[in-house]
Amino acid sequence: MMGSDMGGMMNQMMGGWWGFGPMWFGGLFSLLLLALLIAGVVLAVRHLTSGGAGGPGPGGGGRALEILKERYARGEIGKEEFEAMRRDLA
Repeated sequence: MMGSDMGGMMNQMMGGWWGFGPMWFGGLFSLLLLALLIAGVVLAVRHLTSGGAGGPGPGGGGRALEILKERYARGEIGKEEFEAMRRDLA
């Protein structure tokens, strides 16, 4: 009788679940913290290398220049305005 009583007491002392108890939450929390740290570093590096505005980095106005050329071709802007905007993009 004492043996079965000791088993129940050991189970309560160790937190149930064969001695692991809520200890696995610490490991899970550590993994979550590590993942958040890595994501933060990746986002910071991406932000710093993209010029901070979410657009292309320095000297990378390729898509904006394409749009400007399209607007000029459609006649939405004149030559002077096109040249001024193109200089701004360079």
